[in-house]
Amino acid sequence: MGQPLSEQQISEIMQGIRIPPQPQVLVDLQMEQVSPHASPKSIARLISQDVGLTGAILKVVNSAAYGLSDTCTSVEQAVALIGIDSVVNVINGLAIRTELSDENIVQLNRFWDTATDIANISVDVARAINFEPTDWAYMLGLFHNCGIPLMMQRFDQYFDVMEASYGHPDKRIVDTENELLNTNHAVVGYYTAKSWKVPKPICDVIAEHHNATRYFRPDHTHEDERKTLLGILKLAEHICGNYRILGKQEEDLEWQVAGEEILAYLGLGEYDVEQLTLTYQESGVAAQNY
Repeated sequence: MGQPLSEQQISEIMQGIRIPPQPQVLVDLQMEQVSPHASPKSIARLISQDVGLTGAILKVVNSAAYGLSDTCTSVEQAVALIGIDSVVNVINGLAIRTELSDENIVQLNRFWDTATDIANISVDVARAINFEPTDWAYMLGLFHNCGIPLMMQRFDQYFDVMEASYGHPDKRIVDTENELLNTNHAVVGYYTAKSWKVPKPICDVIAEHHNATRYFRPDHTHEDERKTLLGILKLAEHICGNYRILGKQEEDLEWQVAGEEILAYLGLGEYDVEQLTLTYQESGVAAQNY
Protein backbone atom coordinates (compact mmCIF):
# COMPACT_ATOMS: atom_id res chain seq x y z
CA MET A 1 0.00 0.00 0.00
CA GLY A 2 1.33 3.45 -0.91
CA GLN A 3 1.46 6.50 1.30
CA PRO A 4 -1.92 8.21 1.83
CA LEU A 5 -2.47 11.03 -0.63
CA SER A 6 -2.82 14.56 0.66
CA GLU A 7 -6.04 16.54 0.31
CA GLN A 8 -4.37 18.68 -2.38
CA GLN A 9 -3.34 15.61 -4.39
CA ILE A 10 -6.83 14.17 -4.08
CA SER A 11 -8.34 17.49 -5.23
CA GLU A 12 -6.08 17.62 -8.30
CA ILE A 13 -6.92 14.06 -9.31
CA MET A 14 -10.64 14.63 -8.87
CA GLN A 15 -10.85 17.64 -11.18
CA GLY A 16 -13.94 17.21 -13.33
CA ILE A 17 -15.83 14.99 -10.88
CA ARG A 18 -19.18 16.69 -10.41
CA ILE A 19 -21.64 13.90 -9.63
CA PRO A 20 -22.87 14.58 -6.09
CA PRO A 21 -22.95 11.62 -3.71
CA GLN A 22 -26.14 10.51 -2.04
CA PRO A 23 -26.56 12.35 1.26
CA GLN A 24 -27.60 9.17 3.08
CA VAL A 25 -24.55 7.28 1.84
CA LEU A 26 -22.34 10.10 3.11
CA VAL A 27 -24.01 9.86 6.51
CA ASP A 28 -23.56 6.08 6.57
CA LEU A 29 -19.90 6.44 5.63
CA GLN A 30 -19.27 9.06 8.29
CA MET A 31 -20.80 6.76 10.89
CA GLU A 32 -18.74 3.84 9.60
CA GLN A 33 -15.52 5.84 9.80
CA VAL A 34 -15.90 6.36 13.56
CA SER A 35 -17.06 2.82 14.21
CA PRO A 36 -14.55 0.62 16.08
CA HIS A 37 -15.49 -2.15 13.65
CA ALA A 38 -14.79 -0.15 10.48
CA SER A 39 -12.91 -2.09 7.81
CA PRO A 40 -11.92 -1.57 4.18
CA LYS A 41 -14.55 -4.16 3.21
CA SER A 42 -17.42 -2.42 5.04
CA ILE A 43 -16.43 0.98 3.65
CA ALA A 44 -16.10 -0.44 0.13
CA ARG A 45 -19.60 -1.93 0.42
CA LEU A 46 -21.07 1.50 1.21
CA ILE A 47 -19.08 3.26 -1.53
CA SER A 48 -20.28 0.70 -4.10
CA GLN A 49 -23.85 1.92 -3.57
CA ASP A 50 -23.08 5.37 -4.98
CA VAL A 51 -22.19 6.38 -8.54
CA GLY A 52 -20.16 9.49 -7.74
CA LEU A 53 -18.17 7.96 -4.90
CA THR A 54 -17.38 4.80 -6.87
CA GLY A 55 -16.19 6.85 -9.83
CA ALA A 56 -14.10 9.12 -7.63
CA ILE A 57 -12.39 6.23 -5.83
CA LEU A 58 -11.60 4.45 -9.11
CA LYS A 59 -10.23 7.67 -10.59
CA VAL A 60 -7.94 8.15 -7.60
CA VAL A 61 -6.61 4.60 -7.48
CA ASN A 62 -6.02 4.51 -11.26
CA SER A 63 -4.23 7.88 -11.27
CA ALA A 64 -0.53 8.29 -11.97
CA ALA A 65 0.04 8.83 -8.26
CA TYR A 66 -0.29 5.09 -7.68
CA GLY A 67 1.23 3.89 -10.95
CA LEU A 68 -0.69 0.61 -11.14
CA SER A 69 0.30 -1.69 -13.99
CA ASP A 70 -3.32 -2.84 -14.44
CA THR A 71 -6.51 -0.81 -14.18
CA CYS A 72 -8.36 -1.40 -10.91
CA THR A 73 -12.09 -2.03 -11.36
CA SER A 74 -12.97 -3.25 -7.85
CA VAL A 75 -13.94 -0.76 -5.14
CA GLU A 76 -12.90 -3.20 -2.42
CA GLN A 77 -9.48 -3.60 -4.03
CA ALA A 78 -9.22 0.17 -4.49
CA VAL A 79 -9.95 0.87 -0.82
CA ALA A 80 -7.37 -1.70 0.21
CA LEU A 81 -4.79 -0.16 -2.13
CA ILE A 82 -5.15 3.52 -1.25
CA GLY A 83 -6.05 3.06 2.41
CA ILE A 84 -8.90 4.36 4.52
CA ASP A 85 -7.20 7.74 5.11
CA SER A 86 -7.16 8.56 1.39
CA VAL A 87 -10.72 7.27 1.02
CA VAL A 88 -11.82 9.64 3.78
CA ASN A 89 -10.14 12.54 1.96
CA VAL A 90 -12.05 11.69 -1.24
CA ILE A 91 -15.35 11.43 0.60
CA ASN A 92 -14.81 14.66 2.50
CA GLY A 93 -13.79 16.47 -0.68
CA LEU A 94 -17.00 15.43 -2.44
CA ALA A 95 -19.12 16.22 0.61
CA ILE A 96 -17.71 19.74 0.87
CA ARG A 97 -18.47 20.44 -2.79
CA THR A 98 -22.00 19.08 -2.58
CA GLU A 99 -24.49 21.88 -2.11
CA LEU A 100 -27.86 20.54 -3.14
CA SER A 101 -31.23 22.14 -2.74
CA ASP A 102 -34.12 20.03 -1.49
CA GLU A 103 -35.58 20.08 -5.01
CA ASN A 104 -32.33 18.79 -6.52
CA ILE A 105 -32.13 16.01 -3.96
CA VAL A 106 -35.67 14.89 -4.80
CA GLN A 107 -34.87 14.84 -8.52
CA LEU A 108 -31.56 13.08 -8.04
CA ASN A 109 -33.18 10.45 -5.84
CA ARG A 110 -34.72 9.08 -9.02
CA PHE A 111 -31.25 8.75 -10.54
CA TRP A 112 -29.50 7.40 -7.43
CA ASP A 113 -32.08 4.74 -6.67
CA THR A 114 -32.38 3.43 -10.21
CA ALA A 115 -28.58 3.27 -10.56
CA THR A 116 -28.18 1.03 -7.51
CA ASP A 117 -31.21 -1.11 -8.34
CA ILE A 118 -30.16 -1.66 -11.95
CA ALA A 119 -26.62 -2.51 -10.85
CA ASN A 120 -27.89 -5.18 -8.48
CA ILE A 121 -30.33 -6.76 -10.91
CA SER A 122 -27.65 -6.67 -13.65
CA VAL A 123 -25.57 -8.99 -11.48
CA ASP A 124 -28.55 -11.34 -11.12
CA VAL A 125 -29.06 -11.36 -14.90
CA ALA A 126 -25.33 -11.95 -15.48
CA ARG A 127 -25.40 -14.92 -13.12
CA ALA A 128 -28.51 -16.30 -14.81
CA ILE A 129 -26.68 -16.45 -18.15
CA ASN A 130 -23.27 -17.37 -16.65
CA PHE A 131 -21.64 -14.12 -17.73
CA GLU A 132 -18.29 -13.24 -16.18
CA PRO A 133 -17.08 -10.99 -14.69
CA THR A 134 -20.23 -10.09 -12.80
CA ASP A 135 -18.52 -6.96 -11.42
CA TRP A 136 -18.53 -5.58 -14.97
CA ALA A 137 -22.31 -6.03 -15.04
CA TYR A 138 -22.58 -4.23 -11.69
CA MET A 139 -20.33 -1.38 -12.81
CA LEU A 140 -22.29 -0.93 -16.05
CA GLY A 141 -25.59 -0.85 -14.17
CA LEU A 142 -24.24 1.67 -11.69
CA PHE A 143 -22.54 3.94 -14.24
CA HIS A 144 -24.70 3.70 -17.38
CA ASN A 145 -26.68 6.86 -16.58
CA CYS A 146 -23.86 8.79 -14.91
CA GLY A 147 -24.32 11.53 -17.50
CA ILE A 148 -27.78 12.38 -16.12
CA PRO A 149 -26.75 14.41 -13.04
CA LEU A 150 -24.16 16.23 -15.15
CA MET A 151 -26.81 17.11 -17.72
CA MET A 152 -29.11 18.23 -14.92
CA GLN A 153 -26.46 20.60 -13.62
CA ARG A 154 -25.84 22.00 -17.10
CA PHE A 155 -29.43 22.34 -18.35
CA ASP A 156 -32.40 23.73 -16.46
CA GLN A 157 -35.45 21.45 -16.59
CA TYR A 158 -33.36 18.56 -17.89
CA PHE A 159 -35.69 16.04 -16.31
CA ASP A 160 -38.54 17.49 -18.38
CA VAL A 161 -36.49 16.86 -21.51
CA MET A 162 -35.69 13.33 -20.37
CA GLU A 163 -39.34 12.54 -19.74
CA ALA A 164 -40.20 13.80 -23.21
CA SER A 165 -37.41 11.63 -24.62
CA TYR A 166 -38.76 8.48 -22.97
CA GLY A 167 -42.25 9.23 -24.22
CA HIS A 168 -41.45 9.49 -27.94
CA PRO A 169 -42.55 6.30 -29.74
CA ASP A 170 -40.51 6.73 -32.92
CA LYS A 171 -37.17 8.10 -31.70
CA ARG A 172 -34.30 6.91 -29.58
CA ILE A 173 -34.16 8.64 -26.21
CA VAL A 174 -30.85 10.26 -27.16
CA ASP A 175 -32.32 11.64 -30.40
CA THR A 176 -34.71 13.93 -28.55
CA GLU A 177 -31.93 15.10 -26.23
CA ASN A 178 -29.67 15.79 -29.21
CA GLU A 179 -32.37 17.85 -30.91
CA LEU A 180 -33.16 19.93 -27.83
CA LEU A 181 -29.76 20.14 -26.12
CA ASN A 182 -27.18 19.33 -28.82
CA THR A 183 -25.80 16.52 -26.66
CA ASN A 184 -27.11 13.61 -24.62
CA HIS A 185 -26.51 11.81 -21.34
CA ALA A 186 -25.08 8.70 -23.03
CA VAL A 187 -22.23 10.67 -24.64
CA VAL A 188 -21.58 12.63 -21.45
CA GLY A 189 -21.65 9.38 -19.49
CA TYR A 190 -19.16 7.76 -21.85
CA TYR A 191 -16.57 10.49 -21.36
CA THR A 192 -17.19 10.57 -17.62
CA ALA A 193 -16.67 6.81 -17.28
CA LYS A 194 -13.61 7.04 -19.50
CA SER A 195 -12.12 9.70 -17.21
CA TRP A 196 -12.68 7.31 -14.30
CA LYS A 197 -10.60 4.63 -16.09
CA VAL A 198 -13.61 2.34 -16.39
CA PRO A 199 -12.83 -0.63 -18.73
CA LYS A 200 -13.35 0.31 -22.37
CA PRO A 201 -16.08 -2.28 -23.12
CA ILE A 202 -18.19 -0.78 -20.33
CA CYS A 203 -17.58 2.77 -21.59
CA ASP A 204 -18.60 1.68 -25.09
CA VAL A 205 -21.86 0.19 -23.84
CA ILE A 206 -22.61 3.35 -21.86
CA ALA A 207 -22.28 5.32 -25.11
CA GLU A 208 -24.62 2.91 -26.93
CA HIS A 209 -27.10 2.00 -24.23
CA HIS A 210 -30.02 3.69 -25.99
CA ASN A 211 -29.17 2.06 -29.31
CA ALA A 212 -30.31 -1.47 -28.52
CA THR A 213 -32.49 -1.77 -31.62
CA ARG A 214 -29.36 -1.59 -33.77
CA TYR A 215 -27.57 -4.40 -31.92
CA PHE A 216 -30.53 -6.74 -31.52
CA ARG A 217 -32.10 -6.60 -34.95
CA PRO A 218 -32.18 -9.92 -36.87
CA ASP A 219 -29.43 -8.98 -39.35
CA HIS A 220 -26.96 -8.00 -36.60
CA THR A 221 -25.28 -11.35 -35.99
CA HIS A 222 -22.04 -10.13 -34.41
CA GLU A 223 -21.61 -11.42 -30.86
CA ASP A 224 -19.22 -10.06 -28.24
CA GLU A 225 -19.10 -9.08 -24.58
CA ARG A 226 -20.36 -5.59 -25.37
CA LYS A 227 -23.55 -6.91 -26.93
CA THR A 228 -24.05 -9.27 -24.00
CA LEU A 229 -23.49 -6.46 -21.50
CA LEU A 230 -25.96 -4.27 -23.38
CA GLY A 231 -28.54 -7.05 -23.27
CA ILE A 232 -27.99 -7.53 -19.54
CA LEU A 233 -28.40 -3.80 -18.95
CA LYS A 234 -31.58 -3.40 -21.00
CA LEU A 235 -33.23 -6.35 -19.26
CA ALA A 236 -32.21 -4.96 -15.86
CA GLU A 237 -33.59 -1.53 -16.79
CA HIS A 238 -36.87 -3.12 -17.85
CA ILE A 239 -37.24 -5.19 -14.69
CA CYS A 240 -36.42 -2.20 -12.48
CA GLY A 241 -38.96 0.01 -14.23
CA ASN A 242 -36.46 2.60 -15.40
CA TYR A 243 -38.95 3.87 -17.99
CA ARG A 244 -41.44 4.57 -15.18
CA ILE A 245 -39.10 6.09 -12.60
CA LEU A 246 -36.85 8.23 -14.80
CA GLY A 247 -39.07 8.57 -17.84
CA LYS A 248 -42.46 8.84 -16.10
CA GLN A 249 -43.99 6.55 -18.71
CA GLU A 250 -46.55 3.76 -18.38
CA GLU A 251 -44.95 1.60 -21.06
CA ASP A 252 -41.35 0.61 -21.76
CA LEU A 253 -41.18 1.69 -25.40
CA GLU A 254 -37.54 0.61 -25.84
CA TRP A 255 -38.33 -2.88 -24.56
CA GLN A 256 -41.37 -3.18 -26.80
CA VAL A 257 -39.11 -2.74 -29.83
CA ALA A 258 -36.11 -4.87 -28.84
CA GLY A 259 -37.12 -6.95 -25.82
CA GLU A 260 -37.95 -10.16 -27.66
CA GLU A 261 -34.64 -10.14 -29.53
CA ILE A 262 -32.71 -9.32 -26.33
CA LEU A 263 -34.21 -12.29 -24.49
CA ALA A 264 -33.48 -14.59 -27.42
CA TYR A 265 -29.87 -13.44 -27.53
CA LEU A 266 -29.43 -13.92 -23.77
CA GLY A 267 -31.07 -17.33 -23.95
CA LEU A 268 -33.78 -16.36 -21.48
CA GLY A 269 -37.56 -16.67 -21.55
CA GLU A 270 -40.53 -15.02 -19.91
CA TYR A 271 -40.30 -17.38 -16.96
CA ASP A 272 -36.75 -16.21 -16.29
CA VAL A 273 -37.89 -12.58 -16.44
CA GLU A 274 -40.70 -13.35 -13.99
CA GLN A 275 -38.25 -14.96 -11.55
CA LEU A 276 -35.79 -12.07 -11.80
CA THR A 277 -38.63 -9.59 -11.34
CA LEU A 278 -39.83 -11.48 -8.28
CA THR A 279 -36.32 -11.37 -6.80
CA TYR A 280 -36.23 -7.62 -7.40
CA GLN A 281 -39.64 -7.00 -5.88
CA GLU A 282 -38.85 -9.09 -2.81
CA SER A 283 -35.68 -7.09 -2.17
CA GLY A 284 -37.78 -4.07 -1.08
CA VAL A 285 -35.64 -1.60 -3.01
CA ALA A 286 -36.39 2.11 -2.79
CA ALA A 287 -37.00 2.80 -6.45
CA GLN A 288 -40.25 0.84 -6.44
CA ASN A 289 -41.73 3.35 -4.04
CA TYR A 290 -41.86 6.20 -6.58
